Amino acid sequence: MSSTDADVGLIGPKSDPKIYTFHVHGMHCSACPLLIEETFKELPNIASARASLANHQVIVTGEFAGSPEKIAEELTKLVKSHGYTISLERMKKDAGWKDFVYALPIALVVIVGFLALQKAGLTNLITSSNVSYGTAFVIGLIASVSTCLAIVGGLVLSLSASSAKEGGTWRTQTLFHLGRLGGFFVLGGIIGVIGNSLHLGLTANIVLGIIVALVMLILGINLLDVFHFAKRLQLTMPKWLSKHVVRGAKHDHFLAPVLVGIGTFFLPCGFTQSMQLYALTTGSFLEGALTMTAFALGTLPVLALLSFGSLNIAHKPWKGIFFKTAGIIVIALALFNLANAFATAGIINPLFNF
Repeated sequence: MSSTDADVGLIGPKSDPKIYTFHVHGMHCSACPLLIEETFKELPNIASARASLANHQVIVTGEFAGSPEKIAEELTKLVKSHGYTISLERMKKDAGWKDFVYALPIALVVIVGFLALQKAGLTNLITSSNVSYGTAFVIGLIASVSTCLAIVGGLVLSLSASSAKEGGTWRTQTLFHLGRLGGFFVLGGIIGVIGNSLHLGLTANIVLGIIVALVMLILGINLLDVFHFAKRLQLTMPKWLSKHVVRGAKHDHFLAPVLVGIGTFFLPCGFTQSMQLYALTTGSFLEGALTMTAFALGTLPVLALLSFGSLNIAHKPWKGIFFKTAGIIVIALALFNLANAFATAGIINPLFNF
């Protein structure tokens, strides 16, 4: 970000550091606190920023000018493009129940389509312990418009700003996406090799399958943005690791886009983590690599539109319908895979006999 002190109007005469607690509207996944913290820390007068997804708050320490209301207004300008609003008072949350009127039938059509693909043998969504590459691609598509769009989209925009002085962003963005695809291939393969070295048996595979399903279930519930308790249950990568990736997007070194693209493998996206867990069960470099690559390819269309176009779902009037539709689909996929894991364990009978 290239904001200066004058741009945001927060810098005043030298004073003792002050601590403010603000409410944040618009956070929906574990990537959101990281993005907000790193954005605020770019200001020279802010010593620290700690955001909480569970409480929907951010605690900011620094030297400020103006009233708390003015500070909240100026901080909002920094993160508004990502769909966040900073305020002194907790905003009344609109659960958007009306959105379900449209989201439910749309999601039902998509789920029926998945079942048709399953019957045609084109995907392994619900009756096999193997996740097909097509399924990984579809999960990538869903991820790209939810958690990936929040954190990876922010990185894409940061890379654009860092390379603007070179006269364009085409080269930078292309290197980023190539680095992301290549990184997911190699790192996915390494995870597959690790799984092979662990000699995972049937029981371990069933347990990992259940964990993958639960991770996706929590993600789906959070996409509905109705039951906030579930946000406390999300698994995340160590924050220190994710922060290094986010900060790398600020550098203008010619290798930075490639390294940041590779680093997105370690960002706090539950969809990525669920695919990583599955890659572990493959026990194969090639299968793990191709699974993670298929997932990354699924995220590519939306992220490419963001890179080379002007896509920003955060400000679309239909975003509530969009996220709720995605949430319902993810919940259905999670329940199907959870039932499949139980069926493989012999706990229940298979729900479908395709």
